[in-house]
Amino acid sequence: MTSPDPRRRRILFRATHRGTQETDRLIGGYVAPRLMDFTEAELEAVEALMDLPDPDLADWLMGRLPIPEGPHAPLLRAMRAAVVAR
Repeated sequence: MTSPDPRRRRILFRATHRGTQETDRLIGGYVAPRLMDFTEAELEAVEALMDLPDPDLADWLMGRLPIPEGPHAPLLRAMRAAVVAR
């Protein structure tokens, strides 16, 4: 998937180059197949989510810690469901 849109390319790069292989797979595995279909609001949510620390993201997405309520919760729950479905 190659997008001519620089924003989507940047999001894909950030999603697949997190710094740890675990979060690269968790976040990148969710973002990559859906990126071209994301709405503006979803793009903003993904960008904001990627500012969170990798250890927290990995713990939430792997189910080691409960997903906290807040603005990131819906996207985290969707990502967690995708992880479980794999």
